[in-house]
Amino acid sequence: MNDEANSLTFEQALAELEEIVRKLEVGDVSLDDAINAYARGIELKNQCQQRLESARLQVERIQFSSDSSSVTTLPFDNE
Repeated sequence: MNDEANSLTFEQALAELEEIVRKLEVGDVSLDDAINAYARGIELKNQCQQRLESARLQVERIQFSSDSSSVTTLPFDNE
């Protein structure tokens, strides 16, 4: 994943990915542009998946007490 893709927020990456899909579905791009857009789309899809997985793991680290009256969080180790 390149630095440009990493600098995007999840929402920005998803919006760009949706725009790429829309353009490819319409089909009014040249073959070279379609190939480049597809490659960029794969990069953005991977970034979105990685961020969603990281968020899922962070949520799993939240633990409730046995009576559900308090919430504790554990530090998330991304490794």
